[in-house]
Amino acid sequence: MSAKQPQTPRPDMAQPHRAGDIKPFPGGKVSYLSPGPLPTGAAPLDFNQAIGEVNDAYLDFGGSLPTPFTWQVTLGGPFISFLMFAFLLPLIGGAIGIYGQDVNAFFLVTGLVFDEVFTQALVVCTLILMLALLIKFKFHFKFREDVPTRFHRQRREVAFAPGGGKPPIIVPWESVAAWVTQAQGATQYGVQRQYGLGLGFIDPETGQQHFLELPQPGMPLAMGLWESVRAYMEYEVHTREEIQDPHGLHCPGDPPYEGVHTFHHARRRLHRRHREGEIGLFKVTMWYAWHILDLWTIPFHLAEWEIRAIQKAERKTLPASLDAWSQPLPESEWAQPSEELKRLSAKVRAVHKQNPRRPITAIFAEAYENETLTA
Repeated sequence: MSAKQPQTPRPDMAQPHRAGDIKPFPGGKVSYLSPGPLPTGAAPLDFNQAIGEVNDAYLDFGGSLPTPFTWQVTLGGPFISFLMFAFLLPLIGGAIGIYGQDVNAFFLVTGLVFDEVFTQALVVCTLILMLALLIKFKFHFKFREDVPTRFHRQRREVAFAPGGGKPPIIVPWESVAAWVTQAQGATQYGVQRQYGLGLGFIDPETGQQHFLELPQPGMPLAMGLWESVRAYMEYEVHTREEIQDPHGLHCPGDPPYEGVHTFHHARRRLHRRHREGEIGLFKVTMWYAWHILDLWTIPFHLAEWEIRAIQKAERKTLPASLDAWSQPLPESEWAQPSEELKRLSAKVRAVHKQNPRRPITAIFAEAYENETLTA
């Protein structure tokens, strides 16, 4: 029986649309958040670290660096699986074998199961590790090739690099379409749900439609990622730490990525919270157990090594022709939001404040009441 995956069709950018529009499709729907980019009320949070460099002038979207978590999954997953099959499984077998018998049966059954599964567990988990490393290195080279989309808030413009040696495409910020996709479908494993954040625009010179789509673990995280970009462009957030470091694990002078310093900050924070009575000894023990099983600081060292390798290889960025465009402008030359966006944004905030539980798409729709939709 083949799995029928949920379908997530791309929106037709040629059709007029605006924030609050909802386009259903079999198995899901597309909810527009822009144009224009109205405040969603979501907390700005880049959970998957899709955002790279952030400075006073621009934000790079899709240019993030590898994180220790990917190495924790790559190495920790096979290691934990090996421990479970090679050691935990024999202990469970021994515990079952002792039922109604003396303690010698426990050691006998445990030894027999251990002898039976140890070699198999070692071989299988080694193969899993090799596969995980292959996938990891595939993404390593993808990181090198990824070209970010740059959002310049002082110009209120967005630069997309289509690749293939083609010149970059620059479009106004308020014209960029953004949407979140929700889809579900039945498979032999049950109902599967998919979420994603999409960005799109039409090349003003050729009329060609361009898309940038990122899968997300859930709807709130997709909304939070978009809100991170929108809030930056509207001068509501200013640093990457505001959207990627909700636990305060980045200190002044730290490198602008996760590494060994992040681990030590997290451990100090854990001890501080325990001293202040915020958490108990159980959570402290579980934190240490989890990181020991995940090979302690090894994933953090490997993440730093991988980032240095990417930087040494001169990772691709936007074309050099955009260097001048990327430079900061004097404040007197900063572009300003349109009067329509300011007016609608104020209306959205007022309606949202009255009823924060109301779906944001319904609030957008109310804000656009009596507004003329133009193509």
